[in-house]
Amino acid sequence: MKQGYQFELELAVRDYECDFQGIVNNSIYLNYLEHTRHEFIKTVGLDIMKLHEEGIDMVVARLEMAFQAPLKSGDKFLSCLNFRKDGLKYLFQQEIFRLPDMKRAIKATVTGVAMVNGKLSNVDKIEKILQGHQAG
Repeated sequence: MKQGYQFELELAVRDYECDFQGIVNNSIYLNYLEHTRHEFIKTVGLDIMKLHEEGIDMVVARLEMAFQAPLKSGDKFLSCLNFRKDGLKYLFQQEIFRLPDMKRAIKATVTGVAMVNGKLSNVDKIEKILQGHQAG
């Protein structure tokens, strides 16, 4: 486990995720980041589909990504995440590190919000669960 992260997930690059240069297409990193957030959310006890059925949707409001080193087909990598709440915002600090050398491929900040029946809102059920899982 990489020091200083609340959650991490090991994944591997698949051939079809690479562009004609042989490196992971920039848009694919969005999938890696989202998959990591969804897995984190599941581990803390939230079910995004059940929330949606109740009219609650967690959505990305802002995304900032800095590409630092490319990943290539077959590379394994560690997708790391820290989470904290700031008012109505859910802030996810995410980084992806190539394995085994731990070279950082990307650094991202993802800001999410909760929508209840289409309106921006705090959701008590989400707050209670996530409260104990914030980075210090």
